[in-house]
Amino acid sequence: MAAGGARRPAVLVIEHDRECPPALVGDWLVEAGCDLDVRRPYAGDPLPPLEEYDALLVLGGPMGAHDDDRHVWLTPVKALARDAAADGLPSLGICLGHQLLAVAFGGTVEHNVHGQQVGLIATGWTEDAAADPLLGALATPRRGVQWNDDIVTVLPTGATLLAATDAGEVQVVRFAPTVWGVQLHPEVDAPMLQPWADFDRGSHETRGIDTDALLHDIAAARAELDEAWRPLAAGFAAMAQERAQERGLQRAQEHSAR
Repeated sequence: MAAGGARRPAVLVIEHDRECPPALVGDWLVEAGCDLDVRRPYAGDPLPPLEEYDALLVLGGPMGAHDDDRHVWLTPVKALARDAAADGLPSLGICLGHQLLAVAFGGTVEHNVHGQQVGLIATGWTEDAAADPLLGALATPRRGVQWNDDIVTVLPTGATLLAATDAGEVQVVRFAPTVWGVQLHPEVDAPMLQPWADFDRGSHETRGIDTDALLHDIAAARAELDEAWRPLAAGFAAMAQERAQERGLQRAQEHSAR
């Protein structure tokens, strides 16, 4: 329990691969007062109903957003996202999670025609970003780590583009009033990226990319990245806390009415 007897907000975390854990974002959410329930459907964990949770976090992974036939939990994750949106549950998708949300709401995800996005990339905020309830305070110049082959190419109806690259590649989206997706990886550090880099080293060499230099630059930017993206977790935690308080009040009213 939090101070004063208030319940700590509970965040349901969907992890798609053991090499893609909540990592720094998970640490920041806990520091901000949240409890995490990490479910690993690839290891057989069931996906629970949302009634007992105050927020939903959908992480990244190496599979594609349309690979439901090979990774059967992706279809119920998309359904879970739609349920969360309908209930006004604060929800955030990271990389693959962002792409799954896009598909869940009717958008399109495809391979990036410009090739893999990798390394430190500037976040190109749109005019709509400044007024966003979650990202508005972050809509100033900042870089993020991207490591993705696919991107959202068509936004779902009603979605709001909050950031894109100079080439028009989608980076940040508000899919519904309480649902966001970020193509970047606020949760990673250089050690977490090492196995991803080792897997991609051959293709990077073909494209003339210095994989070790990428990792060095990301490690050197650690303080910058923490300052840039810890506020995202803090803002998301605040939304979860507000949700928890609303649910607590509702339950108290229901109890007193009995």
